[in-house]
Amino acid sequence: MRAFMIVTTAQLYKVAYGKYAVGAYNINNAEQTMGLFRGCIESQAPFIIQISKGARKYTEKRMLEAIIRSAEEIFPDAIFAVHLDHGDEETCYDCIDSGFYSSVMIDASHDPFDENIAITKRVVDRAHAKGISVEAELGMLGGVEEDIAVDEGNACLTNPEEAVEFIQRTGCDALAAAIGTSHGAYKFRGQQSLHFEVIEGIQANLKAAGMPPTPIVMHGSSSVPKEEVARINAAGGTLDPSACGVNENEYLPAAKLGVTKVNIDTDGRLVWTRVHREYFRDKPGDFDFRPPGKTFIDEYAKFIAHKNKMLGSAGTIPAIRAALGI
Repeated sequence: MRAFMIVTTAQLYKVAYGKYAVGAYNINNAEQTMGLFRGCIESQAPFIIQISKGARKYTEKRMLEAIIRSAEEIFPDAIFAVHLDHGDEETCYDCIDSGFYSSVMIDASHDPFDENIAITKRVVDRAHAKGISVEAELGMLGGVEEDIAVDEGNACLTNPEEAVEFIQRTGCDALAAAIGTSHGAYKFRGQQSLHFEVIEGIQANLKAAGMPPTPIVMHGSSSVPKEEVARINAAGGTLDPSACGVNENEYLPAAKLGVTKVNIDTDGRLVWTRVHREYFRDKPGDFDFRPPGKTFIDEYAKFIAHKNKMLGSAGTIPAIRAALGI
């Protein structure tokens, strides 16, 4: 076990599977990290820190690693893992070789099925040799996340039958499935619901093939609260007020079916935007970034604690410690 990582992603999956989902939150800076750790300690929930390829460039990967190591010293009771989000093959290898990550995600979902399998299998072989878990993606979510863009016309749900073949041939540890979610703040028009039948189909096909259940990962799972959008727009923003995301009340039912990791990023960005727009609207003469930064840490911690409650992971740290003997 790495000195600066309390648990592995695989350990979190094993404890949480079928009971609740572990929140996976992207970070880019110190303020996000402080709010994330505080919110998870306050809600007594495990969590997965996600670092994207873009974040590794923005803050510089060594700086992000140092921030996380420092946060573990500040919050020694936190239970978490560190994960590469939406990595290409080269970035996955860099993270695997660094010895810092618990798991990596290889996203070759835009490639043809067999090529996706070949790329994923190469990453799995290299990662497993070092005890690192691999998340892979099958199917394509719509929306935009950093340099990933898929229009809704080309988005496609994961095929449960293909999922079994994909897992068999790649040996991946978790599957990011397209089940009706979308990346970014401009998500859906009207009422949108998760495709629970896809989750059930994947697990049923795995069982029929004599394979163990596989943790499902839900990307693009922010809810885009209308009150956040309204407050941002009241403070000068121009976000689409009709945008909506995943219904938070669907998190736990999905977790009961095997969705074990839920990625949430956009909602946290909305909190950041709301805090800073309102602060400088109300205090236009200020130029110190620390006061709104402190407010953001407080608000982000509250946001994280709320999400953990909706995921069902709040209050589970004592049970995790008992299960893992830590």
